[in-house]
Amino acid sequence: MPSEDAHQIKVHLDALLKDREMTLAQLAERVGVTVVNLSVLKNDRAKAIRFSTLTAICRELGCQPGDLLSFDD
Repeated sequence: MPSEDAHQIKVHLDALLKDREMTLAQLAERVGVTVVNLSVLKNDRAKAIRFSTLTAICRELGCQPGDLLSFDD
């Protein structure tokens, strides 16, 4: 069983950015968050994400939350 601090959510931001030929900096500017914050999310180090940020990422990438996040059992 994973520790209380660990989570099993995987973020697929790298693949989505690559598919859309977009950089992390471009997405950060469009979404209105820092590159550092998106980098934390991209590298599976985030402990939470605001629904407003998730909404903006999905809007800019033209995807659904399930395209960005998955549960890794």
